[in-house]
Amino acid sequence: MTRLSALLIVFGKTVRKLREARGLSQEAFADVCGLHRTYIGGIERGERNIGLLNVLRIARALGVHPGTLFADFDPQLMEQLDTPQ
Repeated sequence: MTRLSALLIVFGKTVRKLREARGLSQEAFADVCGLHRTYIGGIERGERNIGLLNVLRIARALGVHPGTLFADFDPQLMEQLDTPQ
């Protein structure tokens, strides 16, 4: 696993946790977001490095502030952005 993929995995786990807390399947959640189900699955597995507009769509669909999606990031994890892969 690369350093940056760890960041994607943390983000994806947060999305999954919030989606499941709302009782939504990936398919139902994808419909609310206006995204494809397999794309949501890739996000939740940490396989997708998504763009800002999709982060905003996901936050809106979950009914949370976009910053909530990054709540599980700790400073040590964020430092990995500065380290070459």
